[in-house]
Amino acid sequence: MAFSERVSRLKSSLIREILAAAQRPEVMSFAGGLPAEAMLPKVEWAAMPVSMGQYGMSEGEPALREALAAQARSLGLACEASQVLVVSGSQQTLDLAAKLHIDVGTQVMLEAPTYLAALQIFQLFGADCITVPLEADGPDLKQLRARLEQYRPAFIYLIPTFQNPSAVRYSEAKRDAVAALLDEFGVTLVEDEPYRELTFDGGSATPIVSRLKKASWIYTGTVSKTLLPGLRVGYLIASPDLFPHLLRLKQSADLHTNRIGQWQALQWIGTEQYQSHLSELRDFYRDRRDRFQAALQTHFSDIAHWNVPQGGLFFWLTLKQPLDTRTLLDAALAADVAFMPGEPFFPEPDKHPGHLRLNFSHIDPARLDEGLKRLAGVVREALAVKAA
Repeated sequence: MAFSERVSRLKSSLIREILAAAQRPEVMSFAGGLPAEAMLPKVEWAAMPVSMGQYGMSEGEPALREALAAQARSLGLACEASQVLVVSGSQQTLDLAAKLHIDVGTQVMLEAPTYLAALQIFQLFGADCITVPLEADGPDLKQLRARLEQYRPAFIYLIPTFQNPSAVRYSEAKRDAVAALLDEFGVTLVEDEPYRELTFDGGSATPIVSRLKKASWIYTGTVSKTLLPGLRVGYLIASPDLFPHLLRLKQSADLHTNRIGQWQALQWIGTEQYQSHLSELRDFYRDRRDRFQAALQTHFSDIAHWNVPQGGLFFWLTLKQPLDTRTLLDAALAADVAFMPGEPFFPEPDKHPGHLRLNFSHIDPARLDEGLKRLAGVVREALAVKAA
């Protein structure tokens, strides 16, 4: 077949395969980052103008761009609506950034671990992925400087607020230090913040891009975690030197983002109704986080350690006795439980055994204890076999 050279690097998404395998109703799934159906807001369509069914602007609906720019300015990000591009979920931002910067062999820098789908995109385009280990409050600054001195990455991709998969939230000091280093070395920042609004302790911090003085940047977010993932509405805001190129790449990809979804998002962004919904969402997920923590303490405290996330949708477990958690998938599914192995969140998965990402937002609390009990049993059995 006359396929492109790129297809040889195309990998299937393990998380999508797991979710497909976990469709049986009896399976208790901790695998995907799915919002709880109970918290998906009811939406109204009657007032939507008929014109929303027509082709639209590649940049996005003007009113939505204004609302998103205002929201970003409230976070400390100096920007105008002319720098906002509405995209088909923030996942499209990563695709556009990859198309803009990556050729085969292009160096890009990532956290370790990092978002699985970002890694999949960057490797598809042929990137050489260089990683910086995460500490409890952000990247290891000594190693970040060393890597910036050794390499010249086209960009660095960071998720500083309730990182997926680790749930790490960068401290103010780390944010300042990262921005200073990127300015010093002239490295573009792609900052991904899908979980910013899902904070359980009231803590917040301005984006790293708002602290940059010289470096180019792309900032991206989404309504998938706070409203409806089915809308497929996200956005990017970019420094003026990058925006025109990203817009042309968007035009070549899909002309424009779903206007019907954009209209619905506009009914919420910046409204009191939206703030009330976010407050309810935080309370709901905080309660689910607390219940999950209690069940983990019961079933996993002897075999793993973890930090309690202060926001987001995930717990990141590290086994006290490492093993390749990908080998547990079949046994877990046979026990009617699903989870996400940690190894694929690293560019070199075989070198990082012994982690599990567990989602706490979606599972029914009535099934939580039994699900974690079964998963812990699968892990213990594998550890016993390894030790034998």
